[in-house]
Amino acid sequence: MDKTEYALTFACYGQLDYTRQCIESMVRHGTPLDRLVVVDNGSKDATREYLATLPLGGRIYNSDNLGCGVAWNQGALALQAEWTIVMNNDVLVSPGWIESLIGAARGSGLRVISPALVEGELGYDFEALAPEASRKMRDALRRGWCHAVCMAIHRSVWLDVGYFQPVPRLLGYEDSLFFHEMAKAGIEGGTTGASWLHHFGSITQSAMKQERGLRERDNLGYRYNYRLLRKSWLQRKVDKAKLLRQQKEWHDSEMASYGMTMRGYCRDGAIEWG
Repeated sequence: MDKTEYALTFACYGQLDYTRQCIESMVRHGTPLDRLVVVDNGSKDATREYLATLPLGGRIYNSDNLGCGVAWNQGALALQAEWTIVMNNDVLVSPGWIESLIGAARGSGLRVISPALVEGELGYDFEALAPEASRKMRDALRRGWCHAVCMAIHRSVWLDVGYFQPVPRLLGYEDSLFFHEMAKAGIEGGTTGASWLHHFGSITQSAMKQERGLRERDNLGYRYNYRLLRKSWLQRKVDKAKLLRQQKEWHDSEMASYGMTMRGYCRDGAIEWG
């Protein structure tokens, strides 16, 4: 695949160890760093010194933490391509993950697509699991559901629904609003079993909660952000129930066909398939 067909971007705010692990996994599996734009949201650790040592496609340094929406937009606009992969920095990638991700989108006619995930502790051999899982589940697709841990977005989507809302106070709600705009425009997303990541699990959001004296179970963003969706209480309940039913159907079907699912959770060294 021609690397100029895609660009990658992620935001970081401290958490240098996770950024380093992410970058090292990219290097290990041949992801071209000259296609990656990293947006630093005012880190106070040695993140910027580390980024300066890398042959990146771009570095953007914000004076303050402007949130995911602003940073993702900055990264997507700095290096434009047919596909933009927006992702977290607390992930590990696997062999052929980009080609498999975009290939699955093209093969299924989707304009937004996410990889399968194992989340939580790295208490298992991800390097061994990912290629086997990709081979086994290469044809598996959850049509109608994607996630913001990582998603490949076709450039036509920016033209149809716009970019992410650049409001720092949203504090992580930008993805929900983006998915809402996709749905309004009739743009269907999906998740493929052909591409796999390990996600350590909202590391930056957890750190920001600690900064603000919040508990892990507390919401980081404004508790009434959901009002921006302009949905009634009943409609939100109906939509949530529908998604839960669909997720159970996906789980049961994938377990029956593959003995695993596209979303796992690692706890105490064991993976629970959800």
